[in-house]
Amino acid sequence: MDPIRNPYAPGAGQRPPELAGRDQELAAFDVVLERVARGRPERSLILTGLRGVGKTVLLNALRSAAVRRHWGTGKLEARPDQPLRRPLSSALHQAVRELGHPQSESVDHVLGVVKAFAERSAAPDAKLRDRWHPGIDVPAVRGRADSGDIEIDLVELLSDVGGLAADLGTGVAVFIDEMQDLGPDDVSALCAACHEISQSGLPVIVVGAGLPHLPAVLAASKSYSERLFRYQRIDRLAREAADRALAAPAKEEDASYDDEALAAMYAATGGYPYFIQAYGKAVWDVAPRAPITAADVAVAAPEAEAELAVGFFGSRFERATPGEREYLRAMADAAVASTASDDDLDAGWDMGGGSVPTAAVAAALGKKPQSLSPARDALLKKGLIYSGERGRIAFTVPHFGKYLLNQG
Repeated sequence: MDPIRNPYAPGAGQRPPELAGRDQELAAFDVVLERVARGRPERSLILTGLRGVGKTVLLNALRSAAVRRHWGTGKLEARPDQPLRRPLSSALHQAVRELGHPQSESVDHVLGVVKAFAERSAAPDAKLRDRWHPGIDVPAVRGRADSGDIEIDLVELLSDVGGLAADLGTGVAVFIDEMQDLGPDDVSALCAACHEISQSGLPVIVVGAGLPHLPAVLAASKSYSERLFRYQRIDRLAREAADRALAAPAKEEDASYDDEALAAMYAATGGYPYFIQAYGKAVWDVAPRAPITAADVAVAAPEAEAELAVGFFGSRFERATPGEREYLRAMADAAVASTASDDDLDAGWDMGGGSVPTAAVAAALGKKPQSLSPARDALLKKGLIYSGERGRIAFTVPHFGKYLLNQG
């Protein structure tokens, strides 16, 4: 097969040639956009799922849908070491520009509020060299969104931006990737602002994406968050959608898979979109001709696994310290001990659907659970594991347990 015509795209956040299995989410978001633009009440949206299920890709697709409806949009990626003000200011600056409001005076006023909000990221007595100056070429509006209280300021900021969109009969959508990495104060302020904006009927929504424990992060911040957001779990693809993700791009290049090859690909990838693209690329490059067969999949599997071991699993494993790696391996051992067979491991826990007790991990290491708290907390902060419920933990990366077991 011609490698130049290889249609698959196993990149981080890179849109696959066929966005299969997400039609329902896209259609539901179109309804949200239309309802909000018409002044109808609607909740903001939270996407949750493991690494590799295509949350970022879907987030970008939803943003594109908003842009096509002439909404103002902005996107940011949360980081544990960065407060919300600066990245949110940049996102809303872009959203205001996308709106294309015809009254320059109104636009300048809102941009001045965005600038005031951004500049408040530094202390009032900070030296000029320590202040961050966003690329907004209008004077900051004093006395608006610059109190220093992030909750008050965020409500005022989103109110002004939402008012600008309401003038045009459209809306503003802020897209936040890795939302679980926001600081506690910023999460609380964002929830409060969404609550206030919703009550005011302004056309502003937040679309967040994060790991499976994101709903728990939001609930810990504000008790009403479960009613404030609409949660969508983004999971691996069903067999039909996974087949389409492989077959549709191949058809565009005058190629195909036989039925046995598609079955083998689903068995190898588990339906995870990132794995589908990685295996698809490897199989295309080794297959001598179309249709692609199960034998071609078998030949390509070691190459695909080696690529994933370096770029998907290994890059994350390298971020852990020796003590943290020991903890990760103990998680994999505890999972094996809790399942009847390797098939059970593939079908359940290691496929991303389950978790193991922290006590079982401690038992596997022969240590007390309290002594392992630093390693567990560090892995949680690094996004390598998550805790969906008290006393239990799971990998954020599907198949990570199998990778660790194969490492010996």
